[in-house]
Amino acid sequence: MSEIISNQYSPENVSPPGETLLEVLDVRGMSQAGLAERTGRPTKTINEIIKGKAAITPETALQLELVLGIPAGFWITREQQYRESLAREKGNEVLGAQVGWLDKIPWRQMMKCGWIPETNDKLELIQNVLTFFGVASPSSWETVWESSQATFRKSTAYKSSPGAVAAWLRKGEIEAQKVASAEFDATRFKESLRRIRRLTRELPPDFASVLVRECSEAGVRVVFVPELPGTCAWGATRWYTQSSAMIQLSLRYKTDDHLWFTFFHEAGHILLHGKRNVFIEREDGYQDQKESEADAFALDWLIPRIEYQKFRRRGAYSCAAISRFAHELGIASGIVVGRLQHDGLLPHTHCYHLKRRLELTVESE
Repeated sequence: MSEIISNQYSPENVSPPGETLLEVLDVRGMSQAGLAERTGRPTKTINEIIKGKAAITPETALQLELVLGIPAGFWITREQQYRESLAREKGNEVLGAQVGWLDKIPWRQMMKCGWIPETNDKLELIQNVLTFFGVASPSSWETVWESSQATFRKSTAYKSSPGAVAAWLRKGEIEAQKVASAEFDATRFKESLRRIRRLTRELPPDFASVLVRECSEAGVRVVFVPELPGTCAWGATRWYTQSSAMIQLSLRYKTDDHLWFTFFHEAGHILLHGKRNVFIEREDGYQDQKESEADAFALDWLIPRIEYQKFRRRGAYSCAAISRFAHELGIASGIVVGRLQHDGLLPHTHCYHLKRRLELTVESE
């Protein structure tokens, strides 16, 4: 009997625990009626257990332990494994009929990025994708991810793929779990923004780590997640918990002016707007009041309005003049170049060398 007890039940071999019970009875030379008499159970119940029609309850397992000397835990575990296997088999049948849902998901790119394991099995693939998104079914994914995008998909010019955006956002959530964060403190966050503004000029090799650390101490989790094809997003803001916010950056254009404007824009959403919205900065240039407010916040924090107006009145936009102005402000020259280009005061071909290219070898710190 020790051999029967020590064997581990394999979900690949779905059989009712009653088969094991029947084997035990055969070894003992005991009939089903005999077991029924010894346990005080009806013979019909014992027969249904053996056929898998009735479950072995904890009470029955204790009775089997007394009669057969096999621990109740063995029977309880055997029953649980069997029922789990049946549920898994049924679930796989349901998922197998929904593989078409994968057409909405950029799973090839997700595998290439290492976000999900590589596999050629469609059933395993759909399971891996669901696990990545933290949902139990494609319908749950549509409720949690696709439907929620209505909060920011307001423009008819929005060309992003909902599946790509959802995958990018979800990866940000996963990376944010790795960032330890204090509770959000608006005053401390503003102090962090002042230090980060000075960081734009220095831009040390570990700027990403510095940015993450500065913000986390103020209750804001910052993560860097390269975009997937079809995402078309520079950054996103949402509240990770009720006590900590989250900024997600993609480095879409990989220049310092885009990075810092996007970061301060997202910071503006955190300080100016509520906790219930999801904000995504995207390619179509869609603007509403909150987006305009976040833009103004970023513009004024990076280049104070009065100083910018003074510089514009000078009318000298040479690379040397831009560098001197940036030095006076204590910010990176590329930020001034980007602002002038955005306002149509400087051609995009001029002073581009003042912008710094950014590369990240990790997605988050």
